Amino acid sequence: MRSRWIALALAALAPLGVAAQQSPPLPLAQSAAAPIPAPPSPTQTLDSLMPPPADGGGMPLSGDLSLDVAVLGGLDKVTARVVTIEAPVGRPVHFGTLEIVARSCMKRRPEENPESAAFLDVWDLKMGAAAKSLFRGWMFASSPALSAMEHPIYDIWVLDCRDSKSH
Repeated sequence: MRSRWIALALAALAPLGVAAQQSPPLPLAQSAAAPIPAPPSPTQTLDSLMPPPADGGGMPLSGDLSLDVAVLGGLDKVTARVVTIEAPVGRPVHFGTLEIVARSCMKRRPEENPESAAFLDVWDLKMGAAAKSLFRGWMFASSPALSAMEHPIYDIWVLDCRDSKSH
């Protein structure tokens, strides 16, 4: 009985082997790693970074504010501690084992629809291990799930952008 099942399985697989031999070779896959987004240029606007709205509206703004402090929210899932993190652009800040570097923080002018976005680099720095890049890209205050950092212990999200001189 067992040999009959083996014979049936081999008969079912035989056409697959023939088809695979006759098909052209597949091209070599390129690197599976996602391309690293480039830091923002001074002329980019938030609308050029966001995906287009479903209704097709939304003209690019020429007057987005580029501010020098990203205001982030942080959650430690183990202790349920929620903190507000002020990350000056270009300087690393730490939250638990994470090192966060805000590369840019942009905000729409007050007369426009509210939106803040920050370009962040997030690294996990564990003792005795090499630093591990967790996230690099834009995070948006109005859509935290659009570009979220995945970590088993910590969550980071953008709350706002502000000028360091105004505080």
